[in-house]
Amino acid sequence: MTFDSDEPELSGYVPHGDKPLRSERMRRTMRIVVIVGLICLVLPGILTTVSFSKATAERACAVIAPYQDPSTLGSSAHFELFGKGGLGWQCYTVGAFGGDRNVAPMGLLPRIPAQPQPGIRS
Repeated sequence: MTFDSDEPELSGYVPHGDKPLRSERMRRTMRIVVIVGLICLVLPGILTTVSFSKATAERACAVIAPYQDPSTLGSSAHFELFGKGGLGWQCYTVGAFGGDRNVAPMGLLPRIPAQPQPGIRS
């Protein structure tokens, strides 16, 4: 039985030393390809989420604006960083008597705000 320090698969292997296996140009190209690939994977999901949230906010605002202010002619939903309810979608009346006003914060994920039911105290 012999004990060699070298494995038979590595016999004759000479390390490259400090020289990298791939050139700087090849590494830069691979980095660019990976970054572009990640962007192509993530960007469609972000765009879909934003467009779905905008459509949901517009529909929720169309329901809540006439309920909050019967004199309104329409509604508009905007995403705001520092709105009345904090970060998220805000519902505004359009063409209401007395000017446009914020009627309801709808949150980061737009929804119709909870309204107290007549005769029920919260």
